[in-house]
Amino acid sequence: MTLQLRVYVPPHPLIKHWLAVARDATTPSVLFRSAMTELGRWLTYEAIREWLPTMDTEVNTPLSTCPATFINPEIPIAVIPILRAGLSLLEGAQTLLPLSSVYHIGVVRNEETLEPSIYLNKFPSQFHSETRVVITEPMLATGGTIVTVMEELTKRGIDPAFVRIISVVASPVALQKLNVAYPGLVIFTAAIDEVLNDKGYIVPGLGDAGDRTFGT
Repeated sequence: MTLQLRVYVPPHPLIKHWLAVARDATTPSVLFRSAMTELGRWLTYEAIREWLPTMDTEVNTPLSTCPATFINPEIPIAVIPILRAGLSLLEGAQTLLPLSSVYHIGVVRNEETLEPSIYLNKFPSQFHSETRVVITEPMLATGGTIVTVMEELTKRGIDPAFVRIISVVASPVALQKLNVAYPGLVIFTAAIDEVLNDKGYIVPGLGDAGDRTFGT
């Protein structure tokens, strides 16, 4: 069976609402941060549905014994924000995955060549082979950054089938690049915008998500 990238744009009204707030150029930084936190929360909620490993057991209620299902605590969960804009989605994701470990990676894009380079990597030398990974990256534009991060993860033992990418806006260019490099990946995004400008920014997009988050 040929694997193919799967991209989900959840129709949840709260996702649509907070996307609209984030897109609006007049939204102040403090409200933009709130919008990104909420998008991180609701997109992660959708992404981890039927994905987290569970275990079946029994518990004693005050009245009797009954079947129960818990998240399997023996399977590691990692949340990876791509610095710096990925931090804007981290809080929302963490509220749903409080036992997860957070690993940071910093990637900067050359403004002329649009090629990415890593300036910070806090990944371990090897991940547990069953680790589930949530990557937070608001903008999937050219696809260079996310492919670079996936390369770092896979060479440390991460199975792409166990990865969920949380994005606010994605471009077809990035999605096509990911489909070639890592077919079988699953992406949850609030929107797919068709256009990249000559500077590699998504149009209409959000503008610079990092600058808008941190007020710089």
